[in-house]
Amino acid sequence: MDERAGKAGAAADPGPDTGEPVVGRDAEWARLLRAVDPASPERVLLLLGEAGTGKSTLLDSVARRAAASGARVLRATGSESESDLAFSALHQLLRPVRAEAERLPEGQRAALGGALGAGRDAAPPDLMLVGVAVLNLLSELGGPSPVLVLLDDAPLFDRASLTVLSFVARRLAGESVTMLVGARTGEHLPGFDGHTPVLGLGPLDDASAHRLLDLQPRSPAGRTRARVLDQAVGNPLALVELARSARDPGREPPPAGPLPLTDHLEWVFAARLDGLPSPTARALLLLAAMDTGDSALALPAGLPGAGDDAWLPAEAAGLIRRTGSGLRFRHPLMRSAVYHAASSEARRAAHLALADLLRTEPDRRAWHRAAAAPHADADVSADLVRTAGRASRRGGHAAAAKALQRAAELAPRPEDGARLLVAAARAAVLTGDLSWVEELVAAVRARTDDVGLRAEAAAQAGRLAVLTARHSAVFARLTDTAEGLARSRPAAALDLLTDAAVVRFYAGRADQLHRLEEVLAELPEDVPDPWPGVWVRAVSDPFGSRAWLVPRLPRLADESAGRPERLTAVGVMAWLMDETPLAVRAFDEAFDHWEAHGALPDGMGGAAAWAYLEQGRWGRAREACARVTAVGSALGLDHAVACAAAVDAMLLALQGDSEPARARAAEALALVDPLESRSVAVYARRALAAAAAADGAHETAYDQLRAVFTADGSPVHYHASYPALADLAAAAVRAGRREEAAAIVERAARALAGNASPRLRALTERARGLLADPGDAEARFRAALADPDSAHRPFERAQALLDLAEWLRRRRRITEARAPLAEALETFRRLGARPWAERALAESRAAGLDVAGTDPGSLAGLSPQQRQIIGLAARGLTNREIGERLFLSPRTVGSHLYRSFPKLGITARSQLRDLVERAGGNRS
Repeated sequence: MDERAGKAGAAADPGPDTGEPVVGRDAEWARLLRAVDPASPERVLLLLGEAGTGKSTLLDSVARRAAASGARVLRATGSESESDLAFSALHQLLRPVRAEAERLPEGQRAALGGALGAGRDAAPPDLMLVGVAVLNLLSELGGPSPVLVLLDDAPLFDRASLTVLSFVARRLAGESVTMLVGARTGEHLPGFDGHTPVLGLGPLDDASAHRLLDLQPRSPAGRTRARVLDQAVGNPLALVELARSARDPGREPPPAGPLPLTDHLEWVFAARLDGLPSPTARALLLLAAMDTGDSALALPAGLPGAGDDAWLPAEAAGLIRRTGSGLRFRHPLMRSAVYHAASSEARRAAHLALADLLRTEPDRRAWHRAAAAPHADADVSADLVRTAGRASRRGGHAAAAKALQRAAELAPRPEDGARLLVAAARAAVLTGDLSWVEELVAAVRARTDDVGLRAEAAAQAGRLAVLTARHSAVFARLTDTAEGLARSRPAAALDLLTDAAVVRFYAGRADQLHRLEEVLAELPEDVPDPWPGVWVRAVSDPFGSRAWLVPRLPRLADESAGRPERLTAVGVMAWLMDETPLAVRAFDEAFDHWEAHGALPDGMGGAAAWAYLEQGRWGRAREACARVTAVGSALGLDHAVACAAAVDAMLLALQGDSEPARARAAEALALVDPLESRSVAVYARRALAAAAAADGAHETAYDQLRAVFTADGSPVHYHASYPALADLAAAAVRAGRREEAAAIVERAARALAGNASPRLRALTERARGLLADPGDAEARFRAALADPDSAHRPFERAQALLDLAEWLRRRRRITEARAPLAEALETFRRLGARPWAERALAESRAAGLDVAGTDPGSLAGLSPQQRQIIGLAARGLTNREIGERLFLSPRTVGSHLYRSFPKLGITARSQLRDLVERAGGNRS
């Protein structure tokens, strides 16, 4: 009944063009009206309820009210059969605005067209770029008048559409777009997580239930009424339909029993099929088998036209309703009842008939052929493989995986089925759904004993598992499998160890390094491809591998030219070795070539952001964080989101945005178990310490930094803890904890010994200078500045310069202090490190330097996102280009600029470049 059972007899008015009010939903109706009000800050609302509680009724009523008020209404309804067709829901939603989509920028238009099947079969579109295209399209549509997006039965949408729409939903703040999403209670809705406001529909109260029954034709009374009320338990659909059945002496509702309400209702609906004419029954079965939410596709498939007499008995039985020129079941349960009431042979015949009629729709045809296949069929299996290929080329990885999984079930030869299951796992990895990937891996093991196929399947699971927070269990599984393959399949074993090394980095446990070394020792020495082994050693033990690997990095970078995956790996390894210039060059080249079409965040997704932060390219670092956050959030990969949040928190803290920094660090810590993800925990604590230091809370800063080392002073994480040494010393001096900090610094220096990078030696020397007796400090500070590559880490160099200058000034060597002070102040201003710039400014004035204070029209009064947008605009980027980088609509970018200009004391975009340079340079 499309959940229209709640209609009739209430005070709430669902819209000016309908005389059908809604019973017992006054509060819910009022909440929906508030949500669609253009002035409402609530841009997304999730409407949850059991089947038949009236979700579709309310959404339809809101749609009518919004349309009558001049809003543009776009809607899509999920259907079971189309959940296997990539971007089918998005296609349905955007069909009315195809002309407007043609006005999108070329890249966005091409990405959206490729997703919707309108482009050439080239590389698959980037899901995030598709998301930006949809966001911008909706934003433009919302310019003249508000836009209402209705997504009904959203859990039945295909996964690619859900990924894009959830991406859009998180970015509607400030837009004239409202998104209402309908779903059954308890159904999984990827991307629409706990941050989405929820409006729940519960049962009607007794008074509303009675009122709804009173409004039915021949309202039931007496025992029949009591029985209907008892069985319906306040469900509006059940009340209406059970009352309808009670009016027919031959179709009374079944006695109350253990069946759930939906089964009772299906029994009621199936009973109405008795006595229907054969043409009607056949048409209903075809409509049920077609199961499309898009009536424009149903009628060309060979069903009788909406005006055909065959439909009249079904309409009279309350099974279908007319929708414009088409027909639909009045409720999904009615479709289910019709389909399952038919014999298996009748269902098979219906699917074959539809397949024959859908020759111009190859993907739908393939799925109907598969539904009709009673046993293995090589031809149908091949058809589904071709469907999977088309889905993959459009970025529909979930649709591709489903097609390959079904193709495997229909493959006559077990080994062919196993290969298809491995391919399905490879596609499913890109959906972020680890349980599904593990299900496919288990199916491979059940289908074949082939060691290679089993190893490849395990590698696919490992690829995704490293992005989850289940590090201990994942590491054990990866290394145990690799050990079993070490002799027979060494290349496959090494592939598994590459993922295990990433898990070791995240978890930071010493015993995991020993385990990796054990398995590596079992591998033969003549492995054809040395790359995996190099990666494992670099990621799991960067300082122990440093002397051997650093000289090889430039050659590895040259060999990787034009191969973004390899370049990214070189960048990660270089970053781990503190070879920042090489790391950034590799990341830059990789990102210039990278076509991240629906890809996962990199296994070391935060590495690029950290490298950019260290080199002083803070804007680029935040862009990298935004990318990982967008992809990770869309795919439900909390650990990837946590990695990005920790880097972002540090950037915010260094810029003096203490509260946002603490919020981002708290977000990172909330997404992980600190004992399972030591790297994230350490990075988050370092960010919290930087935020505390920016506020002058040095004891808090020290406590946070002390926590990145164990009670005996060992690093909590073998790589992430060491760069905190200098900041630990600085906080200790101000908190009166010199002795404890000095012990930790010296222990770290002994542990690193000859394996320390020049960067870590510089940080250690700076820490020693801060903690040293006054007479011994200068040599330590100058040693910290001796590394010629320190210029590639400008913030850390500026910190050391400021420490040296402060020491010199306090020794009354004021003339010598001025040069390092001037350089430090210029660097801090250029980076936008406000707390540090203020400290350097105070020191400079104390040293007699004639330096100007902060410009009153500076960026300090803006939010972090506004400063980021201003910086990009100052570099000449358009609103659209800024939006693509930050995953915002041009309208949102423009709104931020509009609100920022008065704060900056400017009136034109052309003034931004000079302003940003005066305020500290253009931080790219």
